[in-house]
Parts: sequence; structure tokens; C-alpha cells
Amino acid sequence: MASTDTVYLKRKVNLLGSVCLIVGTVVGSGIFIAPKGVLRNSGNVGLSLIIWLATGIFSTFGALCYAELGTSIKKSGGHYIYLLETLGPMPAFLRLWAQFILIRPAASSVVALAFGRYIVEPFFSPCSAPTLLVKMISIIGVSFAVAVNCWSVTLTTRLQIALTTVKMGALGLIIVPGMIKLGSGQTENFDSAFDTSSLTLDKLPLAFYAGLYAYAGWYVLNYVTEEVIDSKRNIPLSIILSMVTVTISYLLTNISYYTVMTSQDVLESNAVAVTFADRALQGFSSVIPVLVAVSCLGSLLGSCFTTPRMLFSGSREGQWPILFAMIHIRRHTPLPAVLIMYPMIVFMILAGELFGLLNFYSFSRWLFMGLTTMGLMVHRYRNPDLPRPFKVHLFFPAVFTVVCFFIVGMSLYSDPFNTGISFALTLTGIPIYFLVVQKQRLPLCVIRAFHTLTKKLQILLEVMPQEVQTY
Repeated sequence: MASTDTVYLKRKVNLLGSVCLIVGTVVGSGIFIAPKGVLRNSGNVGLSLIIWLATGIFSTFGALCYAELGTSIKKSGGHYIYLLETLGPMPAFLRLWAQFILIRPAASSVVALAFGRYIVEPFFSPCSAPTLLVKMISIIGVSFAVAVNCWSVTLTTRLQIALTTVKMGALGLIIVPGMIKLGSGQTENFDSAFDTSSLTLDKLPLAFYAGLYAYAGWYVLNYVTEEVIDSKRNIPLSIILSMVTVTISYLLTNISYYTVMTSQDVLESNAVAVTFADRALQGFSSVIPVLVAVSCLGSLLGSCFTTPRMLFSGSREGQWPILFAMIHIRRHTPLPAVLIMYPMIVFMILAGELFGLLNFYSFSRWLFMGLTTMGLMVHRYRNPDLPRPFKVHLFFPAVFTVVCFFIVGMSLYSDPFNTGISFALTLTGIPIYFLVVQKQRLPLCVIRAFHTLTKKLQILLEVMPQEVQTY
């Protein structure tokens, strides 16, 4: 048994914390931005609601696959560790590399820019807010999330619970008035719900894509498997509770939108939730942008908590510099792994534009998710007798894998420039893998200099390797 002074990542995330981590990361800016994209590409209200339900069910398929992986492979690290255990070291390193230089910086900057926009725009309405100011506020939001995650796991978990409560309250402010109006007979916006005059089949995948963006984040608990209390029980249970909660909430939120607003109103709105509040919540409309910003901050907090655990895991497996497998001697947080993401996210915020960034990172994310669930099927075949406290039917990973690869193909078709750059950046990990991971091929003087730098940074940051094996 480890003493209280022993340096290691302790199990502090209980069932409530697990549910709030997933819900808090999933419910970011997506539900307040994506309805417009889903409706535009689906062509009518009825089909858009079906797509919201279908994307929720599809995301739940993926989440259930990850629940099995999280209970049979007991290490933290999410996608990375599952690829390492199922498909081998090279796909795992490429996922780690893509996460560091591409996926996490771009994904976090998208949420951060939404946070900055919703904080700043009310002060400049009806004019557009200065881009530089939006980016500065976005950087402040990221800085806060990084600082909290460096300080304390307990504080991060408690703050995540509080922010998740606020954002579910924000959805409640939309759902309740909409349901009241629907119950009182205000159904005229659903009279031609399946009008096919605007439907074009080639745009349906893009509607599906927009819906999936709103559900992104269901996999975050698998990054912190070793810190979840009673992980065999709490990982599957929290994933199921979270996905049911989010899917029902999203469906009811969209029904409320369409009860109060016509489809044309939704398409013409720059911020669907704010337009809804102007119509249904007179006097509360100014509160909605603040609640959306809080929602985005919760997503930032969750991603800054989980992603460093992937780098931590990669470092522990020898595929990343050893410094990032160290934790603070008093705070017991993976300080170097949290800090290294900060400059990358800030760079993406300063250099990028919100919707371009979305296409930029989505290609690599879905490619590796498809490989991970394919790895689940490979793992089943190779290790048929391995204990699996939670087990899904092979139908789930099979369907999820096929759809993931379809999404990857659609990304290349719809935006070849951004997805091409994303693919090229992912492939830059191959020479690095052969140069420093598979076998150390750097000159001896470089290796010595690197070790010296690691020691100095270890002293400066007050970090050391874990003293207890936690898996």
C-alpha cells in the first residue's frame, strides 16, 4: 500500500466525477453551433432530428467499444494505449504524434475560439467583435484551464462537476420553454417536417459529420483509466449514463429550437441558442452567451485534464521523452505533460480560423478511432481468454469502424486541402519513429545534451517518476 506522501497519480475520479468529465467535455460549443450545419445539409426539420438521434446512437456504439477496452486494458492513455496493445507500436506512435502536433491543439483551439467569441460578441452586438480580442480572451480561457490542471486533480474534478451542472442548466433553459410551448399546441413548425424539396443526398454525410462534432469527447474517460475509482464498474456505467443523458438532452434541445424557430430562422442565425433566447426567454437572452462560454470552458478543462495522460502514457512506454512520465512531487499532477500542450494550443488559436480548424483535425481523429475499434476486434481474436468485465457484441465495433473510415473518405472529398495537410502532418511521425523510437539513431552528443536538459527541467519543475505502479 502506498503512503499519502508517495508520488503517483491517485484514484480520485468517482462515478459522479466520471459522468461529469464525459458530459462536461462532450457538451461544449457543439449543441449551440452544430444545429445550423445539420439542418442546412439534411434539408428538413424531420431528417435533422433523425440525424441527431442517429449520431447519438453511433457515438454510443463507439463509447461502448471503448468501455470494453477500458476494462480489459487497464492502463491510462485512451486511443494510444489501445493501438499499442492491439495493432503495435507504430500506429500507436503516429496517434500520439498526431495528438500532440495536430488533434488536441486544433480541437482545443476550436472550443477556445468559441469561448472567446461568446464572451466578447455581446459587447459589440450587432457589429462583429474584433478578431484579435476574441483570440486574446480565448488564450485567457486556455491559460485558466491549464493552470487549474497543473494545480490539483481534486480541484479540477470539483470544478468540472460545477461547470457541468451549469451547462446542463443552460440546456434546461432551452428545453423547458420549448417543451411548454410544444405541449400547449405550438406545432406549426413541424407541419412539413419531412419536406424533401431542399434535400440533396450528397450533403447528408456532411449533416452526419456536423452532428458527430457535437458528440465529440465521449472517449475522454479512457485517458484516465488508472485514476478512476473501481474502474471495472465505473467506466462502463459512467459511459452509458453519460451518452444516454447527452443524446436525450440534444434531441430535446433541437425539438425546442424548432418549436420556437422556423427552419429559416435557424439557418439565418449566427448563434442559434441566442436567437432562441430572444424569442422564448425575454429578459434572459443576455445570460445565454455567458452560459455557452461556461460550457466551452468546461470542455477546455476536461480536455486539458485528459490529453496529458496520453503523453504521460506514451512516455512511460518509452515512445515519448521521459520527462513527460513525471509528476509533481506535491501536487501529484502530470505537470510537464499538461504544460507542453499550452504553446501548441496558443499557436493554433493565433494562426487558425474556427471552421477550417474543425476540418483540419477531424480527419486524423476519425482515422485513428476507426483503427482503435478495428484493434478491438483484433484483440478479441488474439486474446480470446482475456478477462473482459464488460463485453460488447462484435456488431458494435464492426459498424463503428466502417462508418469511421467512411467519414475519413468524406473528409478527403469535401475538403481535400485541409484534410491533405492533416494527413501529411500525421505521416511526418514515421521518420521520427524510425529515428528515435524504434531504435535510438541520434548522435551520442545529442542524447547527452537531451539527458542534461531533462535533469535541469526535472529540478526546475519539481517532478519525478511515479513511485507506485498504478495498473
